[in-house]
Amino acid sequence: MRIVLVLDTAFVNGGQAKVALDSALGLKARGHEPIVFAAVGPAAAELAAAGIPVHVLGQSELIKDGSTLRAAWRGIHNEAAAEALETLLASQPRGDTVIHVHGWAKALSSSIAGPIRKSGLPALYTMHEYFLLCPNGGFYNYVQHRHCPLRPLSPACLATACDSRSRLHKAWRSVRTAAMKHVHRLPEALPDIVYFHAYQRDVIAPHLPAGTRLHEIANPIEAEDLGPKPDPASGEILYLGRLSTEKGIFVFAEAARIAGITPVFVGDGPLADELRQRFPEARLVGWQDAAGVRRHLRAARALVFPSLWHEGQPLTVLEALALGTPVIAADGCAARDSVVDGENGLWFRQADPADLARALAALSDDGTARRLSEGAYRRYWADPYSLERHCRRLEEVYAGLIARV
Repeated sequence: MRIVLVLDTAFVNGGQAKVALDSALGLKARGHEPIVFAAVGPAAAELAAAGIPVHVLGQSELIKDGSTLRAAWRGIHNEAAAEALETLLASQPRGDTVIHVHGWAKALSSSIAGPIRKSGLPALYTMHEYFLLCPNGGFYNYVQHRHCPLRPLSPACLATACDSRSRLHKAWRSVRTAAMKHVHRLPEALPDIVYFHAYQRDVIAPHLPAGTRLHEIANPIEAEDLGPKPDPASGEILYLGRLSTEKGIFVFAEAARIAGITPVFVGDGPLADELRQRFPEARLVGWQDAAGVRRHLRAARALVFPSLWHEGQPLTVLEALALGTPVIAADGCAARDSVVDGENGLWFRQADPADLARALAALSDDGTARRLSEGAYRRYWADPYSLERHCRRLEEVYAGLIARV
């Protein structure tokens, strides 16, 4: 099969691009013909080494455009992207080609919808975030720091200050979403949606157009089987990720204070200084490379995932479980779908420091830590989230799409 992968960047700058480009490499190795179409370069060297054609427009991400007005318009309608994609799709053979969109909101814009419809090729979209449905991409109020129950673009939605930047930015994002839905009609051009797990399906299903077909495909992760932990009751309980409010860092810090333990934070972000000031007992390790992340996760007694927003598919959680590290997960985010409460980790009530403190105290027991570590390792490696598994599932979905045309 030939797969045209459409995304904002041709290099890895986050989980969205990593999944798309890893799938391109995996599909190529399995004998398929992936093609990468992106707005922003440079292209990852691995793509050229594998012989994967890459079409890069040479644009910047919207946030890095030197002109605010130009970026605002390009985010709503990227004419150059639409024209280039139309040309590329017109040259693809019918009967064995699929379009797979991984991202559009950071550079391409929803103007890609017209070329996709015009091509007549089957197309699907992976719901890495929620910009296809929600103006701020998260079904989350970044001002009140809670899930947002409002219908996107309803009067109540438009009147609510929920954006992480400003009311003006929310207004622009609302205009962009309206254009995406009612002018470009991107959701109609992507009638097949990939989601990661049941929690995410329940979040998006009420907002999808009638007739949308849903396909569950978990993301792949890079994990090495190091065997069960030799000493699972040692190590610290840590958080790993961006230091920002929506990630629940203050919930963890407050819970650790209640439980009488030292919270460890691996990562960096805009609230690092505030975290140090409010919780001087916390230990901040700072940013770590991939090897450092794996080292900290393997050595940890447990990983805390206290996120306040829905999340997509938190790969950190799966990486921890693969390394035999149990996870303490908020019950109102996607991490809970990877954690079986009492088997490979624990749940706690989202945004509740006292309940998280209860879970932290439970993990302080050596017997509990050993049992959950064994469960984490055993359950993950019984059916690992490998690239091979990911590509096999993609092949099944692609073949089904092609058969319907």
